[in-house]
Amino acid sequence: MTETQTEPGTVWPDRASIRAMPKAEVHVHLEGCFEVVDVIELAGAAKEPLPRPPERLFDFGGFDHFLDFLGWMGGLVRTPEQAARVAYRFAAREAASGVRYADVVINLTHWPAWRDRRDQFIDALDAGFRGAEEDGLTKVGVCLSVMRQQTAREAVELAEWMVDRRHPRVVALSIDGNEAAIGRTSPRFAEAFRIAGEGGLKRAVHAGESSGPEGVRDAIDILGADRVDHGVRAVEDKTLVRELADRQVPLCVCVGSNVIIGLAPDRRSHPADELRRAGVKISLNTDDPAYYETSLEDEYLEGTKAYSWTPEILRSVARNAVETAFCDDGTRAELLADLASWDQIAATG
Repeated sequence: MTETQTEPGTVWPDRASIRAMPKAEVHVHLEGCFEVVDVIELAGAAKEPLPRPPERLFDFGGFDHFLDFLGWMGGLVRTPEQAARVAYRFAAREAASGVRYADVVINLTHWPAWRDRRDQFIDALDAGFRGAEEDGLTKVGVCLSVMRQQTAREAVELAEWMVDRRHPRVVALSIDGNEAAIGRTSPRFAEAFRIAGEGGLKRAVHAGESSGPEGVRDAIDILGADRVDHGVRAVEDKTLVRELADRQVPLCVCVGSNVIIGLAPDRRSHPADELRRAGVKISLNTDDPAYYETSLEDEYLEGTKAYSWTPEILRSVARNAVETAFCDDGTRAELLADLASWDQIAATG
């Protein structure tokens, strides 16, 4: 019997059971979690006109158009109260999908009102996340991200600030942006990632989406990535796949996002399951869920359908996310224990 064949009587998880499954999400952008109603509310408060009618607000003409929109939208968040509300709503959104812990990526270049007020911005977000936790919603760690267009000096300055400030909410240095348009950038940011790693911060690197497997290689060899966001084009290099499996380098995969941008024609053709079967430690994530009209429970449910994943495989993918998360050991242990309990519930129907 192969791994994707199942015993007669297998109980397949439905949306409700997937929602109930204790989960972590480790690749999601705060800038990608604004609903249309949120943008309308912020634009009204700022007295800014919408760039397009609400029904077409998230219609983008390409990646650069998308990035321009993020900068405009982030610029609507101008007060600590607004920033705290954004953070709280993110935690509420995650909790609605059964996410118990999330590492959220935040790129400060998308928040122009706060470029000279970095401390105040992080404190305001922290207030929103703390309020959410007090209300029983998702715990959140922040991964501050460098945009690939930035200079080495800007990246080093951010890393040094993160290490000096030691804000308990900030858990990692990240990097994102369009690899295909900008080209190879890892050598430029190696010093910043060295500072972050030596300073006790984790390192997450977007790679292997708009770049090929060479981007993944740079992420692990030059930037010392603790995990790779996307990483799926590693499948094009079998030697690299074996190394990722042997070293258990996590790939934080976003299948729905990849299909929408054309990286794969459909979910069944996406290499997520091929990588998993090769022993690579993959997790499922949403990337920019508001724009892609997805949620973490959607990603698990659609993964189950596309790959005929059994409850045990589904649980193993969820466990990968928990083990990959930049949370504290107590949160991880609690999540793993609860996930094991969910497995018993799933197995007995």
